[in-house]
Amino acid sequence: MSGSSPDSDGTQHEDALLDVRDVSKSVSGPEGRLDILSGVSLQVRAGESFAIVGASGSGKTTLLGLLAGLDTPSGGSVRLGGHALESLDEEARADLRRRLVGFVFQSFHLLPALTAEENVMLPLELEGSNDARTRARAALASVGLGARQRHYPAQLSGGEQQRVAIARAFVHGPRLLFADEPTGNLDQRTGHHVSDLLFALNRDHHTTLVLVTHDSRLAERCHRRVELQEGRLLASVA
Repeated sequence: MSGSSPDSDGTQHEDALLDVRDVSKSVSGPEGRLDILSGVSLQVRAGESFAIVGASGSGKTTLLGLLAGLDTPSGGSVRLGGHALESLDEEARADLRRRLVGFVFQSFHLLPALTAEENVMLPLELEGSNDARTRARAALASVGLGARQRHYPAQLSGGEQQRVAIARAFVHGPRLLFADEPTGNLDQRTGHHVSDLLFALNRDHHTTLVLVTHDSRLAERCHRRVELQEGRLLASVA
């Protein structure tokens, strides 16, 4: 990204991959306008792990959608890799996501009729890769599932399904990974293993990790974390 962006303390950062300035989001409801986010500003540096925490209803998932260009803000600006998302149309935002972004969700979002290998191949096939199968197998091996590549989701445990989802998110080499409550559907032991894997991939591949969670223990493992309360940013913790 060219240029620089200030952190909340005014410091300039040349390597900000995400630059959010005074973002708000409002929707119309039966009783009038509902403000979901108000005046949110933050920067995420390339290669770091960054947590967004807050109670249910605080605006975390809405903010994640804005950061990823899945939605556009009512006010303010979101820049991803130097691109102002609010100035792009839906097709251009989708193209940017395909090139720069991977997603891991609380629900695994695997296609039940496809094997683990075929699920991981999907983003590569969408971009026309001619070595999708080879790369998918390598990605599954990296998350410890090389022996389960031909199994269908129903034949895998919850933890294994989430590891397939992580392999799918990383297989095309994204610069940024969004993880929305990635351990929310897992037991404590399996969740810890999956979170270990996320942070290992972040470290080994230098992929920026933006983690949305209500789990303070998971958030504390990140380089930095911010807290949302009723749509407003409360604090940034190093």
